[in-house]
Amino acid sequence: MSGETVTLYEAIGGEPTVRALTRRFYHLMDTLPEAARCRAVHPPSLEGSEAKLYDYLTGYLGGPPVYVQKHGHPRLRSRHFAAPIGPGETAEWLLCFRRALDETVDNPKLRDIIWPPIERLAYHMQNKE
Repeated sequence: MSGETVTLYEAIGGEPTVRALTRRFYHLMDTLPEAARCRAVHPPSLEGSEAKLYDYLTGYLGGPPVYVQKHGHPRLRSRHFAAPIGPGETAEWLLCFRRALDETVDNPKLRDIIWPPIERLAYHMQNKE
């Protein structure tokens, strides 16, 4: 045993898995009728949102800090103030993320580690009742 620390990013499979997760997440948001309110607060094209979420999750999960390198400090809540995010949008965002996570990260223990802070983050983004 080398005692080497493995990041979540490495444990889930790195770049290909994070790409698959973000691609699946936005595909679900774009196609699920039950995610319509969440989809409505996003721009017509989801490409920029997908790229930014990929960059953010890469660093968040312990990979290279690409989001910070490209955009500076995330300041996620302030960056989302322009979008009206209420309980419905939050629930729909979480529905899409949970499903994408379950479909792209094979290891249930790793999903169990990733989920709680993602869920807290989603609720933190909420800016209307």
